[in-house]
Order: sequence, then C-alpha cells, then structure tokens
Amino acid sequence: MIQYEELTETQEIVLTQEKVVEPYDLIIYNDDVNTFEFVIESLIEICKHNSIQAEQCTWIIHHNGKCAVKRGGVEKLKPMAEAFLNRGISAKIEA
Repeated sequence: MIQYEELTETQEIVLTQEKVVEPYDLIIYNDDVNTFEFVIESLIEICKHNSIQAEQCTWIIHHNGKCAVKRGGVEKLKPMAEAFLNRGISAKIEA
C-alpha cells in the first residue's frame, strides 16, 4: 500500500522571465541628396538588412521623412549611426 503525506503548506513556484529592453532606435532621415540605391546599399552593409527590408525602410524614409532602421543599446547603435553619417546619410539615435 502506498502512503501519501498530506501537504500542510502550499508551495508555489513562480517563474519569471525578464524581457531585455532595447530602448533606443537608430533613425535615418530623408534628404534630397542620396539615391534610393545608395541608401538601400548602406542599410544592407551597415545594419545587415536583407534587400527587401532595406528597400522597405528606404520607402518609409522617402514617404514619412524618417524611419527607425535598427533597435538596440547605444553602444550597438553608435557605430552604425557614425557609419551612416560618414556616408552623408542623416542618422540619429533616439530613445
């Protein structure tokens, strides 16, 4: 015969999952200087976008005046922003 001990206390296991928050966006702004092809190429090289994603971001930049092209921490985005600026593309990190 199997005996079961009665639990006198309720035990509860609480699982928590921390979500890593990437609070900053790398914003690219529209201008009248750079071509679509150059911006697309830059997004692919700097942000590692695929060609479709880069083209979509470029259209958003064109129609809305800006687009958040990458999200992350400042230490991750700062070199990317500098790379865009070095190419003559307006970029800014925003919270």
